[in-house]
Amino acid sequence: METKTKRTNKELLYKGIKFMAISLGCMFLGPTLLYVAFSNQEKPLYIPILIIGILICGSAIFFAFKGLKTIMDSMFN
Repeated sequence: METKTKRTNKELLYKGIKFMAISLGCMFLGPTLLYVAFSNQEKPLYIPILIIGILICGSAIFFAFKGLKTIMDSMFN
């Protein structure tokens, strides 16, 4: 009788950790850009910086969920 042991897929785990690292960077960059945009509302670059900051905050949430799902898949699949 052959038993199959469940092991963590290391390549998938590293991919998930990479997504989490990208998310961490976006978690710092997005709010920083939003703060810069809201503190300089009279400047001409207010709207573009605000849009970029919102997009980076959204991508931080996306990469966090994608990284967590990838890490869970590497451990439990």
